[in-house]
Amino acid sequence: QFDDGMTMGEVFGYCYGAFLLETDEPVGTVVGYTTDDGQITMGGKAVSLETLLCDYEQKLEPVFPCNCTVRSKAVHNITYKADNHPKAKIHVAKPRVLIPVFPGTNCEFDTAKALAAAGAEPEIFVINNLTSSGISRSVEQFAEKLKQAQIVFVPGGFSGGDEPDGSGKFITAFFRNGRIKEGVTDLLENRDGLMAGICNGFQALVKLGLVPFGKIIDTDETCPTLTYNDIGRHQSRMVRTRVASNKSPWLMEAEPGAVYNVPISHGEGKFIVSDEMLAKLIENGQVATQYVDLDGNATMDIRFNPNGSVCAIEGITSPDGRVLGKMGHSERFEDGLYQNVAGEYDMGLFRSAVRYFE
Repeated sequence: QFDDGMTMGEVFGYCYGAFLLETDEPVGTVVGYTTDDGQITMGGKAVSLETLLCDYEQKLEPVFPCNCTVRSKAVHNITYKADNHPKAKIHVAKPRVLIPVFPGTNCEFDTAKALAAAGAEPEIFVINNLTSSGISRSVEQFAEKLKQAQIVFVPGGFSGGDEPDGSGKFITAFFRNGRIKEGVTDLLENRDGLMAGICNGFQALVKLGLVPFGKIIDTDETCPTLTYNDIGRHQSRMVRTRVASNKSPWLMEAEPGAVYNVPISHGEGKFIVSDEMLAKLIENGQVATQYVDLDGNATMDIRFNPNGSVCAIEGITSPDGRVLGKMGHSERFEDGLYQNVAGEYDMGLFRSAVRYFE
């Protein structure tokens, strides 16, 4: 509510070098007062924030549609609660995390920082793809480093520029190399290791079969996949996700039903899965997280589900939960960020992974 002394000229006029502060006590010139009535009031006239938002969004709606009509069936909240979580047989104080960097990767530093803060020992490894010999050396070096690592984390980015049907293409080709595939299999099946991928990394894990199957396989049209957002272009915003299952060691600190804010940034985040496969994932507790509305309910509303994923799924796991893939950038959070967007952000993803090896 604007102060009675404010004029339209002052509201919309230039005011170079000024700061707008919200304080408990008046400081400097009082512009107005915050209210909880959902409207902006000046001189006895009021306009609802909902109306303003609608006018703002509708201006370019005929040119760049944002509010797509939802044609999908209603979805429900998924809940699977694990009574206990597996632990690695070999305990490690500071688990080593191998973070491969492919052409287009852009989240490696955020990922390494989040893992280090949680108590892990991350190593960023750049894949050299300038020459065939460079790729061969990268394969050999990565395979050797894989033997010493407890976790592999595939960060987000735009692999290969996200060309049509290309998201994660180079990443999957690299992991299908015989030595790398053998190393990943050994990590997951013999050494109780963990693996995760976010955004572009999630796309790669899905196309490799590591989620939801837990191993690298030759995928076909019957397997789940990730494709273009319903809106037909990139989405970058804050969304709300609900923990559907805490079966995964990555989600040991999260309770089913808890809702967390998470930033997203992707053009191919729509998760597609057959009804038969979806039923199996739900029954086995492999649906990790769902996009939800302000009431905490799974939804197909594009304002909350940014890509139109089946059953509003944001993340899934392998059958035993040790491989996690999700679209939201959980690594893009630390204390002090997003102060103007209310909600919880830290689901303990990285701390849980470290605890798994304690």
